[in-house]
Amino acid sequence: QDLIIGATLLVSAPLGQYDPSKVVNIGANRCSVKAELGVSKELGAWTVEVAPSVTFFTDNNDFLNGGTLEQAPLYAAQGHLIYGFGSGIWLALDGTVYTGARTTFNGVKQDNEQSNTRLGLTVALPVDQQNSVKLYGSTGTSSRTGSDYDGLGIAWQYRWGGGF
Repeated sequence: QDLIIGATLLVSAPLGQYDPSKVVNIGANRCSVKAELGVSKELGAWTVEVAPSVTFFTDNNDFLNGGTLEQAPLYAAQGHLIYGFGSGIWLALDGTVYTGARTTFNGVKQDNEQSNTRLGLTVALPVDQQNSVKLYGSTGTSSRTGSDYDGLGIAWQYRWGGGF
């Protein structure tokens, strides 16, 4: 790999169960569109990845029995500094920052703007040519709302195709 650039566009439709009398719902009764650009550059055994994104939201015009919920765009960026060992094992330092997404209910701005950062560590251990196990953990390093938690996980990855 030398330089890889990719883009994604994720569109979320207003699907899922929605009850306008409840604050918490499975569905959001609105659409969202997330645009993300990913850039990856290999520098010897190191790889640097950056992925900024922005998510736009439509209004929910039936929030709490007919109210209007608006939400400002959510800006985010992920970064990864990855070291690849010769055996196929790799280790990554991960960082994420979120900002924005303040809501307005019936014209009144709410005090819920996001301003959060997280750090994490990931290690991938190959099982064979197409399978690997990933262990990861992350923690909130600063949090204005909602992202002050610790997380640990394990994932099994399968890669289709050859030439890896």
